[in-house]
Amino acid sequence: MTPREQREALERSVLAPNACLAAQSRGRQRQEAEDHIRTCFQRDTDRIVYSKAFRRLKHKTQVFLQPEGDHYRTRMTHTLEVSRIARTIARALALNEDLTEAVALGHDLGHTPFGHAGERLLNSIMPGGFAHYQQSLRVVDRLEKDGAGLNLTWEVRNGIVCHTSGQQAATLEGQVVRLADQIAYINHDIEDALRGGVIYPMDIPLATSRVLGFTHGERINVLVEDVISASQGQESIRQSPEVGEAMAALKDFMFESVYTNPMAKGEEGKAQEMLRRLFEHYRKNPDELPPDFQEIRLEEGVDRAVCDYIAGMTDPFAIEQFSKLFIPMAWTVK
Repeated sequence: MTPREQREALERSVLAPNACLAAQSRGRQRQEAEDHIRTCFQRDTDRIVYSKAFRRLKHKTQVFLQPEGDHYRTRMTHTLEVSRIARTIARALALNEDLTEAVALGHDLGHTPFGHAGERLLNSIMPGGFAHYQQSLRVVDRLEKDGAGLNLTWEVRNGIVCHTSGQQAATLEGQVVRLADQIAYINHDIEDALRGGVIYPMDIPLATSRVLGFTHGERINVLVEDVISASQGQESIRQSPEVGEAMAALKDFMFESVYTNPMAKGEEGKAQEMLRRLFEHYRKNPDELPPDFQEIRLEEGVDRAVCDYIAGMTDPFAIEQFSKLFIPMAWTVK
């Protein structure tokens, strides 16, 4: 048996009956020969980690735009935290960790520069709208590898596009990532908001703290353990009513106190106007788009090509392009 076949046999013997087995994957959009070492989901993880879109996550905003300090989250660190939480849950439930990891690492590849502010701007000006979860799927299907895409398995693609609230992935592993995403961002955004002085510990509702805990570590542990306990033997990934209601209340608190707080979000209007002007510029001057986007322009139109280009930008690259196009350069007298 090859290493891959050994791993597939191990999955059949140790994973839960409702786990997704690599050997039973629905496959890829384009058929490929199997790797003799890695399962299909392990290959997907590698393809995501080595993608350009994944590397760009380190320079994309999570919540705070260009914060002063090295310890605030970026879209990259958020992704890594989601992956760790999701794998812990998957392991405890005897689900497929490789599939879980691939979905977690790929779920935010389509996020815009400047976080959800950038997403809202593109959604307002892009014909047909824009959503980062749909763009994440587009990144792995169409944009990576010079337009060839990563050709990921159906299960990973489904988990990526179904990772937001209100959607349910077809696999339990994908459902794990959806909850892990929420657990991660609510808690690390609290920690960042505390660090930035946007909120203070006594601001956090006492009723939620009594259920979830009073520290970052306590909240993570309670939420993770609750998902594991509530989901054991179930057909879907879930939370207990008490903990689910407490997390929903904590999310409401964050939207009221942090996500719409001028101290944390005061620069968003500037960022959105910058992206708006970039979009308008490239829409009027599509020949200035990089070569990678000219084929998209011809096949799917200028708006689609411009949207893909801007959505893929990092925060500093967007600022750099805006400066080149709209900020007068100093004269040099020779």
